[in-house]
Amino acid sequence: MSDQAITPEAAAKERIDTSVPHSARIWNYWLGGKDNYPVDEAAGDAYTAVFPGIVTVARSSRAFLGRSIRYLVEEAGVRQFLDVGTGLPTKDNTHEVAQRYAPESRIVYVDNDPMVLAHARALLYSAPEGATSYVDADVFDTDRILEVAAKTLDFDQPIALILSGILGHLEDYDGARALVSRLLDALPSGSYLCVNDGSRGTDPDYEQAQDAYNETGAVGYFLRPVDRIEAFFEGLEIVEPGIVSVPLWRPEPGTDPVAIGQHGGVGRKP
Repeated sequence: MSDQAITPEAAAKERIDTSVPHSARIWNYWLGGKDNYPVDEAAGDAYTAVFPGIVTVARSSRAFLGRSIRYLVEEAGVRQFLDVGTGLPTKDNTHEVAQRYAPESRIVYVDNDPMVLAHARALLYSAPEGATSYVDADVFDTDRILEVAAKTLDFDQPIALILSGILGHLEDYDGARALVSRLLDALPSGSYLCVNDGSRGTDPDYEQAQDAYNETGAVGYFLRPVDRIEAFFEGLEIVEPGIVSVPLWRPEPGTDPVAIGQHGGVGRKP
């Protein structure tokens, strides 16, 4: 276990405001997690009253993350993961999936949410053959992210960059594209990008509900046209079946997936 960049949990909890709903805690509630407060449950229930499908969106996103990590470990041979915008720990965190199939996998989590920091210890129980660490950093502080990550990851070997549900929080699309580019530029050939985010053009009810939520003054999450999500992968070799609605990305055998307003995929850096 590493304590790089980790402040005491008590200090993190002092930064947590339980009087207003918080997007990460609401998402945790939809996933069936326990790291949320009554104010988050109320906000989550209000959202589901307008768009009940948000629970499916949240859980489909999480399931895609698990399937994509399994692909990266078992088929692509990746053993290092940089998970930026980690969110609250819940079932099948990145290190749990990766180390299930390759115990020697090494994972660095990055977030600057005090709630995530307060629970970061749950992300640091690594298989003895591998390693995990947590970086408390703003998503745009790429210099710090890369500097601290290099203490756990070998930047001469392929690394999978995981951006799961984080880019939609960045309203400035050009800024989001630049962020992805800066992080990818630091990774060696043979590395991978894994992205999944809310999309437009598949589910009008989701779009209406999210737009209304953004207008409440809460931390916004901005659904993007699929071609803008595809553009995050510019210059990469896209893994089949491409950038698709996440339930359609390599679904488990015997399932009957249905498209939702959440798109993602995996690309390899040449």
